[in-house]
Amino acid sequence: MSQSSRAFEATGVLEEGQRIKLDRVIPESPGRRVRVIVLVDQEAEIDEAAWLRAAVGSHAFADLADEPEVYGPNDGKPYDDQG
Repeated sequence: MSQSSRAFEATGVLEEGQRIKLDRVIPESPGRRVRVIVLVDQEAEIDEAAWLRAAVGSHAFADLADEPEVYGPNDGKPYDDQG
């Protein structure tokens, strides 16, 4: 691809035989080479419990294990967003 590439966004359906059927026409000449990025929607949202399990199992927060507890259950005031 050249430096002067243009981008078009379109949705479509994955079909048999490595084909993608687009929902709309792309305004370019047929036969031109293109670069394709395929984003597949998730079938279902990940629930909160799954997110929490992933966070607990992640090493991203491992450095916080050595930190002292700054706040306890009796610190702070409840937040009431009743307007």
